[in-house]
Amino acid sequence: MIVRVLLDEQLSESLLQYLRDLSPDAVHVRLLGLTGAGDTVIWERATSLDCVLITKDEDFHRLSVLRGAPPKVVWIRSGNAGTRAIARLLRERWPLILEFAGDPEAALLELS
Repeated sequence: MIVRVLLDEQLSESLLQYLRDLSPDAVHVRLLGLTGAGDTVIWERATSLDCVLITKDEDFHRLSVLRGAPPKVVWIRSGNAGTRAIARLLRERWPLILEFAGDPEAALLELS
């Protein structure tokens, strides 16, 4: 199963290189011209692109609770972890992310 992800602005664009083999079509909000865009704009773009939104922003947690999926949201709760630590977390938990993406009932996955 291939999962396309959209990385939120709070995550480094360089994460794309760490995820390329797992999600070849992964994209960062900056590459879509969404730098500084509001949460609802990013939410709608993730939905229209059929992406799992990966974020550190608690606002997307709230949107997920209020609206449900789509998009599915992976909320990273790792504090000030660097890019390599986040990449390692995502790679280690990728089987869980795949399971989450395939679950029609799931809307939010918290990773820490």
